[in-house]
Amino acid sequence: MRRWRYFGYRLLLALPVVFGILILNFFLIRLAPGDAASVLAGESGAATPEYTELLRTKFGLDRPLPEQFVAYILAALRFDLGFSFRNDAPVSELIFARLGPTVLLMITAFTLALSIGTLLGLLAAVARNTWRDAVISVATLVCYATPGFWLGLMLIVIFSLHLGWFPTSGFENIAEGYEGWERVVDVARHLAMPAMALGLFYLALYTRVMRASMLEQTGMDYVVTARAKGQSERRIMFGHMLRNAFLPVLTMAGVQAGNLIGGSVVIETVFGWPGIGTLAFNALQSRDLNLLLGIFFISACLVVIINLIVEILTVFLDPRIQA
Repeated sequence: MRRWRYFGYRLLLALPVVFGILILNFFLIRLAPGDAASVLAGESGAATPEYTELLRTKFGLDRPLPEQFVAYILAALRFDLGFSFRNDAPVSELIFARLGPTVLLMITAFTLALSIGTLLGLLAAVARNTWRDAVISVATLVCYATPGFWLGLMLIVIFSLHLGWFPTSGFENIAEGYEGWERVVDVARHLAMPAMALGLFYLALYTRVMRASMLEQTGMDYVVTARAKGQSERRIMFGHMLRNAFLPVLTMAGVQAGNLIGGSVVIETVFGWPGIGTLAFNALQSRDLNLLLGIFFISACLVVIINLIVEILTVFLDPRIQA
């Protein structure tokens, strides 16, 4: 019962966070010069003051800022994210049509980075001050310092242009009309390089955190006591140390959830991945405020959900947190 009360408490704390992000996004987006009406009027070739004011009235941008804010909050509470005049479609339809590929990319990159990073950090800690530790440390340092967009371009040059293993861009090969497992394999081939480019930075980060955490646990009293009882090193490592050492890695993963969504914007642009990252980039260029606000809101909700999941997993790993 205490555990469920704790989960409910954390959920209640998440609600004002989402509301605060709504307020912040609404006012920050309006600090940029220009608006959707001026952009559309300029592109139409009829950028007269009268035509611009007509568009501004149509979009509701002529109303005072407090009225726009109240209308935006009330609509958000009804899960109405507005209408994209640039795309002539509801914002919710545009976002949810692109949300699936972005979530798939994020989950794949996150899973690969967390699992492989934890394993490499464990191997580096076990082989401390050996050649394996040095190789893992140097490799993670290179991955940590490599920009994601440059890494994506290099992956395209090597694995697509020279080796021909993976497609250069897109979500799937629509022309082939694959179904069933053939479609799954086709999507996986398109997903491999974007997930690799997005996840390598976080893989390096989790590897270094896991290595440091394992080395820190080595000198703890419970480890010394377990050795004094005659337990094997394998049992001490996997039965005691690993669970405690994984907590900082899991906490770091939750903190990095927002950066993972932000990094997907660049990666999706490089690989032509049809997610909300490319949608946000196009909306920013066209000053589509309603679409941008909707993307920010959904992204904030994703970050909150990921952090709630991380907190739940942390409680299962360390029940003392409930206290």
